[in-house]
Amino acid sequence: MHDQPTEQAAPRAPAGVNGRRPPVSPSSSRMFASYLADIEQQLEAQRLDAALRDALDLPRLAVALGDPLLRCTNEQVKTWCEEWIRPPGAERDAHGLDYERICRNIIERLAKHPGTELVPMRALRRLQLRRHAREAPRGFPSWRLQQQPPRETEIMQMCSALLEAARRWYARSAVRDTVVQANLARLAVLR
Repeated sequence: MHDQPTEQAAPRAPAGVNGRRPPVSPSSSRMFASYLADIEQQLEAQRLDAALRDALDLPRLAVALGDPLLRCTNEQVKTWCEEWIRPPGAERDAHGLDYERICRNIIERLAKHPGTELVPMRALRRLQLRRHAREAPRGFPSWRLQQQPPRETEIMQMCSALLEAARRWYARSAVRDTVVQANLARLAVLR
């Protein structure tokens, strides 16, 4: 028996096809998650106008993050809304939300206040400021949607639909999109 310590090789990542390593799936963005959590906290605190303003920026942010130059057009934003706001199987939605109406209302509001900038700088700057924030608990009670006057209910429904759409977009598309991930990393290091 030998009393000498033996060197153990560190485990290596399995090689993929042709000896290359398989692509690594990027982690979630704390900066993006914090932005969404901020909107939820504004809803919980009944700061509905601020929550709606930030939630309406989500489609612009998503489109801009998917572009190498961080640009977005109103047509791209409309397309994003139509694709991501209505979840698959929404006709069987337990909350009874009319996603078609909500999507139309969101697109109308976005059209009333179109971003004059090709690059949504204000929204990107607010997103960037979230890079050092601690992640807050997410979610707000959906039962509050039924206990509000009509205007407040509409705002909460729009914000909720946009938050769900942004999460769905990130989980199903953006998390694997190298352009989105590069833009998020770039925003995280820019000051």
